[in-house]
Amino acid sequence: MEWRELGKNGTKVSALGLGCMGMSFAYGPANDDESLKVLRRYVELGGNFLDTAEIYGPFKNEELVGKFLKKTQRERLVIATKFGFRFVNGERMGLDGSPENVARACEGSLKRLGIDSIDLYYQHRVDRSVPIEETVGAMAKLVKEGKVKQLGLSEASPATIRKAHKVHPIAAVQTEYSLWSCEVETNGVLETCRELGITFVPYSPLGRGFLTGAIQKPDDLDTTDWRRNHPRFGAAALQANLKLAEAVKELAKKKGCTPAQLALAWVLAQGTDMVPIPGTKRLRYLEDNMGALRVELNSADLKEIREHVARIPVTGERYLPEMMALLNG
Repeated sequence: MEWRELGKNGTKVSALGLGCMGMSFAYGPANDDESLKVLRRYVELGGNFLDTAEIYGPFKNEELVGKFLKKTQRERLVIATKFGFRFVNGERMGLDGSPENVARACEGSLKRLGIDSIDLYYQHRVDRSVPIEETVGAMAKLVKEGKVKQLGLSEASPATIRKAHKVHPIAAVQTEYSLWSCEVETNGVLETCRELGITFVPYSPLGRGFLTGAIQKPDDLDTTDWRRNHPRFGAAALQANLKLAEAVKELAKKKGCTPAQLALAWVLAQGTDMVPIPGTKRLRYLEDNMGALRVELNSADLKEIREHVARIPVTGERYLPEMMALLNG
């Protein structure tokens, strides 16, 4: 296993984390038994960095991870979770970055996870109605109380990251990053993280599964799968984007690896300050993903991949309009 540093307090995490969202939320029917097998196998393969959030379910994914933690060595793992929404009777009602919600959400996550302290606590989406200084101030209080060890932000703008970092060191920033979502390279987010020494955590490094080549048409997705309504997975957009999936497949064949492994190896090769968190709820996909750690890409490979992919335009935004409005807060 290759190890990378999370923030500046010496915490070491496996170079590939495991995104747990799809085990309970968004990507079709859940199978807790299979998901628990995936979690166990991930740890057996040397992984130690699990990513969840209160919104996944809501709450169900934290409960699943908590169930897993009861039967494994907690001290071996680095647990990340996220808050940021207001709930009424278990239903999401909007963003809430208030200090009161920070405290409430943390207590709920600790209880569901069955742990005494959260290793990395993210604000999931920035609530523009609350000054980031107030939100991070409340998060910093959790650190002082021993309930949280390090702080993070998800989908935050460079200006917000800087303001937050002045209140309390931000250990990690999480944003989508993959061969079909490279916005962080040009919008200042990645540059800001590197300037401030913040670990960058790419989510959806496989393009929500698209870059694996397993999704050829909308009907390949379960009828309850959230991606059926995603701008890049609609019939017309998907057909256009298949050119990119085919390109990744061709590049992977040249390297003697699978498309998923090439896509992940590319993200890993962008810097040792990156810890991608591909998600899966299936054992075969987990083992395929972890194989990316054995794929070596030299400078010529990276140049070829970059140039090849740059010639293929991506059709569709990376979220629905109402969700796009929550990005770069």
